[in-house]
Amino acid sequence: MSNFDFSDFTKTSIDSIGAKASPRVKEVMPILLRKLHEFLVEADVTHEEMMAAFDLLVKAGQVSDDKRNEILLIFDILGVESLVDALDQTRPARKGGKTTEASPSAILGPFYRYGVPEQPNGTTIIRQDEPDAPYTHLYGTIYDGDGKPLPNAVVDIWHDAPDGLYDAQTPEKPEYHCRGRFRTDENGRYDTVCLRPTPYPIPYDHQAGQLLTMMDRHPYRPAHIHYWIEADGHRTLVSQIFDRESDYLTDDAVFAVKDKLIVDFKPIPKDYVPPKGLEGKMKYELEQDFRLERV
Repeated sequence: MSNFDFSDFTKTSIDSIGAKASPRVKEVMPILLRKLHEFLVEADVTHEEMMAAFDLLVKAGQVSDDKRNEILLIFDILGVESLVDALDQTRPARKGGKTTEASPSAILGPFYRYGVPEQPNGTTIIRQDEPDAPYTHLYGTIYDGDGKPLPNAVVDIWHDAPDGLYDAQTPEKPEYHCRGRFRTDENGRYDTVCLRPTPYPIPYDHQAGQLLTMMDRHPYRPAHIHYWIEADGHRTLVSQIFDRESDYLTDDAVFAVKDKLIVDFKPIPKDYVPPKGLEGKMKYELEQDFRLERV
């Protein structure tokens, strides 16, 4: 059988990068082109398979909006976002710099929503009554890299409802249900009432689900709460915390679990005074602190 050499295709593609391209483009694009071309050759991709991949991405874009990012979800189940998160977290140490003292990060996921209004500390992010749900007092302190409390930090929190769905997936629910945005007080503290989250399947009604089915994989994520924390002069921290008693901690569909982000929910203390209207509903408490890295 004849030996075919496809390297000229790759060389021509790389050589086409113009002199006015940015330094980062000149660094990154040759790597991308080499690896992409290597994949096509090694997998012996057909034109039909290539067009099917394009069609999948196009359809994923068509179902994406400001409440759902199907393309991000696809790359989540392929481990891409978790890998990039790990690269970001370890970059200072890998580059010979100072090891970061920041809390571990985790992926953003496809259901972050910009523009959630701020609300006072001590208020709930539960926008409708959830009978028999595990109401939880969630609170903590945001620190800087030296361990000093950070006042005026913004803390975005969101998680799924007891049915395993986010507000963006259930328009019949109140806006921002199980989602809230807070600002730390003079002692760096935030405080809210949320729910103890539940494991849930990531949406598999579109292209991400097609890929999971093709790979014979389940769609489930362990119970978790999302955080987006930002403060002036500090690097924004995007993270998640995971319930130690949850299923799927060892086989998260998007590979986001880290040991240091596994937490323990505790029974609510008898002397806790809940916000008005939540008397008798409180089941758990969780104190969760974070540390941000200076920039």
